[in-house]
Amino acid sequence: MNLDKVYFGAPAAERDTDLLKCFVQSDTYEKFKSGKRTIVLGNRGSGKSALFRKLAEDEEMKGNITIKLAPEDYAYELLNQILKKEAEGSWAKQGAYAVAWKYLIWITVMKNIVKKGSKFKKGPEAKIYNYLRDNHQTEDVNPLGAMISYLKRLEGVKIGNYEAGIKAKELRKLYSLEDIVNLIPIIEQACGNKKICIFIDELDKGWDASENAIAFVSGLFNAAISINSTVENVRVFVSLRKELYESIPALYDDAQKVRDVIENIVWDEDSLLELICKRISEQFPEVSSSNDEKKWSFIFSDVLDYRQTKSFNYIIDRTLYRPREIIQFCNDIIQTSSRTETNTTLPLNYKQIAEAEYLYSESRMKDICAEYRFQYPGLESVMESFRGKAYNIDRQDLETHLIGIILGDIPINKTAVTWCKEIEQDAFISILWNIGFIRAQAVGGVKARRRSGSAYLGSHQITSLNLKNVQRFHIHPMFRSYLGLKESK
Repeated sequence: MNLDKVYFGAPAAERDTDLLKCFVQSDTYEKFKSGKRTIVLGNRGSGKSALFRKLAEDEEMKGNITIKLAPEDYAYELLNQILKKEAEGSWAKQGAYAVAWKYLIWITVMKNIVKKGSKFKKGPEAKIYNYLRDNHQTEDVNPLGAMISYLKRLEGVKIGNYEAGIKAKELRKLYSLEDIVNLIPIIEQACGNKKICIFIDELDKGWDASENAIAFVSGLFNAAISINSTVENVRVFVSLRKELYESIPALYDDAQKVRDVIENIVWDEDSLLELICKRISEQFPEVSSSNDEKKWSFIFSDVLDYRQTKSFNYIIDRTLYRPREIIQFCNDIIQTSSRTETNTTLPLNYKQIAEAEYLYSESRMKDICAEYRFQYPGLESVMESFRGKAYNIDRQDLETHLIGIILGDIPINKTAVTWCKEIEQDAFISILWNIGFIRAQAVGGVKARRRSGSAYLGSHQITSLNLKNVQRFHIHPMFRSYLGLKESK
């Protein structure tokens, strides 16, 4: 078979043409489809954008209105350039961004209502049309521009030379959205039986951890929750990378208040096998009636020459249970085999998988470091400090290594020194476990959570673990090939 014809799809949902045909309808999807959840959290590559693409398609097929909003790559940089800092103007930005988001969303909703209707407006549509004609005809059509214009109005009043009474009155008008709030019942009438769904995705584009970036995201969360409780047929869906959510105190500290609308994307081995096998069926209809195990073994040998390991276990064990990772690894195996071998036959065995593993391991390590670049700058140098060592580590040896980093005896990047020197070894172990670099040996009751025959668990397999009781760790198999790690004797 010509392996060039075997393709598991683009890792990024935006470029994956087969995504909707191969979509896995998980419990998370059902919760969003029913409206029980409106905010989705997940790591990079976990399927947030794929979920929103599928939900948008569902709503469009029902004849509902869908609106997609995403910040441009330059959005946070532009906001930093245009708006004064909180310290300069003594103005709380989170509240300002929340009302600016409400303003932007309501204006966007109204524009879509009048755009979808007939040319001759009547009833509630006519009232909305007249308001837009009289107040927003010349307004910037770029959503970010509309938001900035409202923020500048707030900023102008906040730091302008107004008398106290006038300033309070103007601010009250702006924060209460006085012009728009009276139109909300009319918007509800105009919706009728149709839903308007706004999907706000890719908030990490251009993220720079600035006060404007933090206020931009936390303000959006507040606005989305407020709007979703105001009009039944208007729904705002928001996605955010989990590590960004956890690094914004204004969101993370108030998690209890919005826990009922937040959903974390979680995958397991069975759902990832279903995902990849749907893609196999799409390309090879002759195996579509087979079960998932047979579909998988059509491409990869069921059992590998290497220690008689099941091939799916070997591959999934080198992921953090994210769809993007298994798609990327499978594509890397196919492409490497196609490039280095002639007359390769299916199913592929350990030789072909091992040849692709170094490339995959390198790219994943760099991606993980990029993912956490704001929380843990210079993380790659910390990982590199383990290069060439044994991947199985006793707690005592791990603590000794980390103390060496903390005290400066083991050299790391200067940017990493700033946060490494401020933590103790127990906190350091927690960081390495949470980002997926190390896994902990399963002991006691958590043994039942072991998967793929491994005696070790990662943060992607169990959400909480008392790491202080763990005496043995190992570096995640995903990083071993690139770091040249070896098995301890």
